[in-house]
Amino acid sequence: MTTKTKIKKVVLAYSGGLDTSIILKWLQTEYQAEVVTFTADLGQGGELEPARKKAELMGIKSIYVEDVREEFVRDFVFPMFRANALYEGVYLLGTSIARPLIAKRLIEIAAETGADAIAHGATGKGNDQVRFELTAYALNPDIKVIAPWREWDFKSRTDLITFAEQHQIPVAMDKRGDAPFSVDANLLHSSSEGKVLEDPWEEAPPYVYQRTIAPEDAPDKATYIEVEFKHGDPVAINGKAMSPATLLTALNQYGHDNGIGRLDLVENRFVGMKSRGVYETPGGSILLVAHRAMESLTLDREAAHLKDSIMPRYAELIYYGFWFAPEREMLQTMIDKSQEHVEGTVRLKLYKGNVIVVGRKSVKSLYKNDLVTFEDDRGAYDQKDAAGFIRLNALRLRTLAARKRNT
Repeated sequence: MTTKTKIKKVVLAYSGGLDTSIILKWLQTEYQAEVVTFTADLGQGGELEPARKKAELMGIKSIYVEDVREEFVRDFVFPMFRANALYEGVYLLGTSIARPLIAKRLIEIAAETGADAIAHGATGKGNDQVRFELTAYALNPDIKVIAPWREWDFKSRTDLITFAEQHQIPVAMDKRGDAPFSVDANLLHSSSEGKVLEDPWEEAPPYVYQRTIAPEDAPDKATYIEVEFKHGDPVAINGKAMSPATLLTALNQYGHDNGIGRLDLVENRFVGMKSRGVYETPGGSILLVAHRAMESLTLDREAAHLKDSIMPRYAELIYYGFWFAPEREMLQTMIDKSQEHVEGTVRLKLYKGNVIVVGRKSVKSLYKNDLVTFEDDRGAYDQKDAAGFIRLNALRLRTLAARKRNT
């Protein structure tokens, strides 16, 4: 338990919403600490200036509101997609990958302002508390972390609203009742959990979806796009070069318009429970298919298979919050090495929730037509060589079969 009397200044991850506004006031009253706020624009949508004004209204002098979209996509999202990372085979880790960036900036701002603690609004039941705090301790082993949801006595939304009214914290009218579900969003995805989604048998109502139209409502005509890669990262769409965040934004629009990227998942949280979430990752779903298609043309077989074999471990590390751990960095080095020749162009057909690869080309291609053709290969491949190859690979199988026959 953090000793409250020892905290002089704390940097709070602040959204401007009800929960973090209550946390702000709670830190001031319970810890008697100066609060610095940090609000990150991760592409979640909506204006961030209201968060600044709300912090000013609550007497905050040091207010950080930063656009980190390019850093988020360049230094976190794209490295993760080089690995084709999927947690439990399907989840594109949209929430998980944003947490290390937020926590990193909290630590940096703490150093800049002389703060001795950071604070976050993650609950004691979820994964985010682990992700924030593992990152914080990896970057500053001496930092103090305040997690109000693990400390305070509030038991319900009503308790929070009562505290807000006692301290003149503005409460939006739609916040006076329980929200139908909770939402986290950034440029890569949106996630919805809780309330109307807690029964895994019940289909999510249409209003849960925010980033995509329903596949059945998508156009009856397919959309074709071309995505260009260099060193494993997308750099252009339809021949137009774009910055990382701009490119992901464009892919998001294509995904939205074609009903791509919806996922209804029951996942295993790091803290031990199962939870049901509805995720939308429109641009990321397109990018994953395009990247794997580019690798299929340019990546050596054994390199590709080795890379695929470590992917579940890599994805698990991100989900659990170990972005800044040495094992994730070691895996990243190997993954990045594999991407040296992953460049070229992939042509995709987008249609009613589907991403279909219809073409791929690369000057670094390992696909050789004279080797695979059913026509005259002009001596490029001697089919008689396959007999010896098969005999050698069958040797142990024949030996095992002989033993089985004789026992």
